[in-house]
Amino acid sequence: MQTVMNLLLQESPPNTDAYMVAGYIVIFGVMLIYLVSLVIRQRSLSKDLELLEDLESGKK
Repeated sequence: MQTVMNLLLQESPPNTDAYMVAGYIVIFGVMLIYLVSLVIRQRSLSKDLELLEDLESGKK
């Protein structure tokens, strides 16, 4: 009975540092993927805009 009470009344909380670091890695990884996606989209939009401007200037 005493060992059960000792387990329930631990003096220090469990060490969850690894979970915190893993969480930060996941969050920053997702943000990095999102930023790369935005850069790729911006490049694609710039190319599309340039193509449309070329087509418009060719018609005039």
